[in-house]
Amino acid sequence: MPSTKFNARRWLGASALAILAGIGGGTAFVAATAPSTAQTATLVPAAQITAPAVTNAPNFADLVEAVKPAVVSIIVEGGEKEDSRQLQRGGPQFKFDFPDLPNDHPFKDFMDQFGEQFGQGGRGGQGDSQARPQAPRKFMAAGSGFAISADGYIVTNNHVVENADKVTVVFDDGKEMTAKVIGTDEKTDLAVVKVDGVTDLPFVKLADTEVRVGEWVVAVGNPFGLGGTVTAGIVSARGRDIAGSAYGDFLQIDAAVNTGNSGGPDFNLQGEVVGVNTAIFSPNGGNVGIAFAIPASVVKQVTGQLIQSGSVTRGFLGVGIQDVSRDIADSVGLKDAAGALVTEPTKDSPADKAGVKSGDVITAVDGKAVTNALDLSRTIAGKNPSTAVELTVWRDGKEQKISVTLGKLEEAAKPSEEQQQAPAEEPAAPAPTSVGLTLVPNSGGEGLLIQDVDPNSSAAEKGFAVGDTILEVNNQAVSSVADFEKAVQGVKDAGRSTALVKAQRDGNTRFIGLPITESNS
Repeated sequence: MPSTKFNARRWLGASALAILAGIGGGTAFVAATAPSTAQTATLVPAAQITAPAVTNAPNFADLVEAVKPAVVSIIVEGGEKEDSRQLQRGGPQFKFDFPDLPNDHPFKDFMDQFGEQFGQGGRGGQGDSQARPQAPRKFMAAGSGFAISADGYIVTNNHVVENADKVTVVFDDGKEMTAKVIGTDEKTDLAVVKVDGVTDLPFVKLADTEVRVGEWVVAVGNPFGLGGTVTAGIVSARGRDIAGSAYGDFLQIDAAVNTGNSGGPDFNLQGEVVGVNTAIFSPNGGNVGIAFAIPASVVKQVTGQLIQSGSVTRGFLGVGIQDVSRDIADSVGLKDAAGALVTEPTKDSPADKAGVKSGDVITAVDGKAVTNALDLSRTIAGKNPSTAVELTVWRDGKEQKISVTLGKLEEAAKPSEEQQQAPAEEPAAPAPTSVGLTLVPNSGGEGLLIQDVDPNSSAAEKGFAVGDTILEVNNQAVSSVADFEKAVQGVKDAGRSTALVKAQRDGNTRFIGLPITESNS
């Protein structure tokens, strides 16, 4: 979890005022006077309220008692690196910075003797500290984990154990054991560690079925070093995309999760792990009821590979992709704005070799619908290299099937540098178009450069800007304004009101659906 400052706990107290009801008039008394000899007032205390038993409220006590022995605290020690993510996502970090103290300062002797323990130079003063190289600063982090086998395999987060020199597992009964890191996967933020010499370790099962939004979850972990902490909530949402991850498919939960809960499990009411806590959203560093967990299906797939081989391999398709907007769907004749639009296949990639083209819309993989670009990335990443998949592709107004044998992601070749074309001998003058763009042939490469954009045009509304390059219109390459207008007219002749434009900005290629209404003419 992102590192936060631990604020002092605030305790709320409650006071009660006893009210006594007087006989006859219902008068309330906080004090009683002595009764007269003629009449003695009888004071009757208010009846004690007994609330009816609530039979429908969930009781997690039996569940917690059953699963807690499998949940552990993880203490990590290691050497800090400049790019270490522990400072952002690990447990509490402590660093003490003190100024150089004068010789007559009352704490000078103390810092000379114990300064090294607080990051200072120790005896010998500043001169000696500068004379010898400084050792890497040590850190200590705390997280959570849970056992998934009787022989000692434990799941946690990658960010909990990365850069670790020593990993200590603290069990629910207080027993401590040293663990070794079996494997980590930064892309999903998962890791597996193992304690040796055990054969009957209490462990829990990863759920086989997907958890639904609204279901109860119980989180168990080690927030702020307070091991064995239990909180409860519900699944707030599914399929969350955090930090641009193309490999996770995160659950959002509202159970209280804080620093140190990283790597801890979320249980359903059957005692199965439905998620592994990995991050929180917080404007102030504390819990605000928005936490994210890696779903069990991803955990099962990744940890299985880590245990088997110590690393994770993923399928590789080799395409640049983007979401299909409503405008883009209209421009290519798709009924629904769904799927992943191929901006460019990587040269010599599996997709390129199979015939996938720029402008194709991948709508399904092995018959399963693709909702957007992220969905396609996760689907392909979830398959093994050398797996044959069938892509359903929308091209030229109709659907077709393409068979692709996936490669290995780590073997992905970097896109080759674009070859520079020789500049034209006589650059053409910028010319206006029917859609509010003023274009000129690109003397430094392919397509047309935008020289001006009519601020009142649809092109301006869709984000076209001066300096952008128009590469294609309606899947036709354009190198002159005449080519551009011909392609736009072809869209109109086909009865469509939106043109699919392939554009490039700062080396990034995207497709944009550009309305071509009569008002633009």
